[in-house]
Amino acid sequence: MTASISKKPVSSEDIGAPVNIDLDSIRSRGKLIAVTDYNSTNYFIYRGEPMGFHYELLTAFADYIGVDLEMITENHLENAFDLLNEGKADMLAIGLTINATRKNDILFSDPIYETRQVLVQRKPPQWQFMTQDNINRKLIRNQLDLAGKTVFVQERSSHSERLHSLAREIGDSIIIVEAPSDAEKLIQYVADGDIDYTVCDENIAKVNATYYPHIDIKTPVSFPQNIAWGLRKNNSGMLLKELNHWLASYKKTGDYALLYAKYFRNTRSSRIVKSDYYALYTGRISRWDDMIKSASSDINWDWRLLASLIYQESRFNPDVRSWAGAYGLMQVMPGTGKRLGIDITLSPANNIKAGTLYLEKLHSVFDPKIEDEAERMKFILASYNAGPGHVLDAMRLAEKYGMDPHKWEGNVEFWLTKKSEPVYYNDPVVRSGYFKGTESINFVIEILERFEHYKNFIPEHISQNYN
Repeated sequence: MTASISKKPVSSEDIGAPVNIDLDSIRSRGKLIAVTDYNSTNYFIYRGEPMGFHYELLTAFADYIGVDLEMITENHLENAFDLLNEGKADMLAIGLTINATRKNDILFSDPIYETRQVLVQRKPPQWQFMTQDNINRKLIRNQLDLAGKTVFVQERSSHSERLHSLAREIGDSIIIVEAPSDAEKLIQYVADGDIDYTVCDENIAKVNATYYPHIDIKTPVSFPQNIAWGLRKNNSGMLLKELNHWLASYKKTGDYALLYAKYFRNTRSSRIVKSDYYALYTGRISRWDDMIKSASSDINWDWRLLASLIYQESRFNPDVRSWAGAYGLMQVMPGTGKRLGIDITLSPANNIKAGTLYLEKLHSVFDPKIEDEAERMKFILASYNAGPGHVLDAMRLAEKYGMDPHKWEGNVEFWLTKKSEPVYYNDPVVRSGYFKGTESINFVIEILERFEHYKNFIPEHISQNYN
């Protein structure tokens, strides 16, 4: 199965399901809808590729239950809880600390991992030249020393609840400021000197300490705590049962160990976050963004969709050549470039120009045939991969055998796969012969899914919907 990602919260009307939807309904619907937050560990885009611990874990679970994945991104915890409880999502795939207060509101999965809460503070000036003992003397190491200090935490987080408990334990006041910012943003504020203290989960703190070496995260403020996903209370419990069954098995695998290490023990984390192509901070996907924006404007495309196509074709490598001879960022065939009068090997700009001119030609074929813009885009993408002749054949087969020739999913895409069978590629309505259509179908799916990821992180003043 594959993951299709939703840009922003959807309405209950869009979902078309009651609040108490559970596993059978999710399978009938064909997709699992989950809320996650975007940051440098849970969900982000790097060099054009969606990544993240919760994103990959969700994808694996969706594969296990045999459905697609639709994600809603939401960094405000209160909004995320509302999306769950209003029936607009099936689960909260956010690192939630299991505690008694939250158990009143939601069901928790079995623990995904455990961590503890730590204080984030700045190391003293010139700390590089000091002994560890001298550093320790200038930092808070005893929780009693938090008395009277102002500590910023994410609103409605378990960190706030923990600090209130700690204030009672030490018998003194801690000034707790609940901020709308997420934990990573608060860590950045500490690093930049805007605030003095925050509290967050240790695994998140460790990742952030790789890009802010002048922050200290060695002072714990809690015992180890279990971290889990959240589900709505008013369901039959089958989704929770299936999730827990899968977690019990998956956590014992090498895949889980590698996944956890990839995001929480990765020495490359700082390089990723500091990259020009870490989209969460820079809004950039590749070194070719400016060219892509210019070319997409010429054909009235959302530049993020064109970027997704280019990633699919070349992974943004301008020199890649396929076994069939297709070349460059947009994998243009030499014959196509020649017919367009463009040397596709001369420069990346030339290659993109040839690719977009070819897309224009595909528009001229399909614009008159398919009225719905979202549907038409799927036909054009498939034709970019397969050639328009094979897609037109599949349209004729669909019409001949009683399906809708203007609908892609379950209709024309089905007949594109049938063109690998003699009875159909020899059909009188077929003009382009044999074709194995699976690759082209996946081509469309993967480009549109990646486009949804890009829309989650990169705003566009003219944004079209090709879901």
